[in-house]
Amino acid sequence: MQALELCPGADEPWLWTLLELAPSPSVAQRLRPQRVERLLRAHRIRRLNANEVVSALRVPALQVAPGVVEAATEHIALLLPRLRLVHSQRQGCVARIEALLDELQAADEEDDKPGEHSDVAILRSLPGVGRIVAASIIAEACAALSERNYDALRAHAGLAPITKQSGKHRTVLMRYACNGRLRHALYHCARVAVMRDLPSKTYYTAQRQRGHTHGRALRAVADRLLRILVAMLTTRTLFDCSKARPAQVSDLSEKVA
Repeated sequence: MQALELCPGADEPWLWTLLELAPSPSVAQRLRPQRVERLLRAHRIRRLNANEVVSALRVPALQVAPGVVEAATEHIALLLPRLRLVHSQRQGCVARIEALLDELQAADEEDDKPGEHSDVAILRSLPGVGRIVAASIIAEACAALSERNYDALRAHAGLAPITKQSGKHRTVLMRYACNGRLRHALYHCARVAVMRDLPSKTYYTAQRQRGHTHGRALRAVADRLLRILVAMLTTRTLFDCSKARPAQVSDLSEKVA
């Protein structure tokens, strides 16, 4: 429990090494700051110092039934090699994806005219797009991207809503029949863009103020970014925040449910 105060996700290699050094509260109580300092230095952890780690580890442990600590210690010892294996494989996948994106970008740039940019470079310049999102969009929507087909992209990603109308009754609903992987990628694209891109954040805030849910507001942001992406692909230019126009709040009042 004390170790989770230092790293709530328990997903960093330095914490796994710490758990090997202090597998139980009684051992953690005796851990010296010098040893912790060497561990932090080896893993290049700068957000914490040795005294903070030691202080967290020396917080009184929860009272549990006899045998629980021993069982948990054994279980942690079994899990750590698996975590390290998965971490190593994940790092390998990340490196491979990055290399493939670089290869695609380099191959496209060989055929481009001076002043033009490849589709991969344009996609990667969009706010909220990292290596995983870029790879997912290229893999799941390659045809629509190459055709610059905005309507197909938004329908494939689930951003285009479904309209049901009977007489005077009209309902706009979220589209569920779509590519889940592409929807997931654009969700994270919009989520990160709201945190790092001011126009996206402003647009999201305006949608929320109009009473839209968090999910609908993010879908509106994703749709706006998709329109920008198609425009950039058409003109073969990279994203330039200095040239971005302020988002119009009324643009997607009924286009995204």
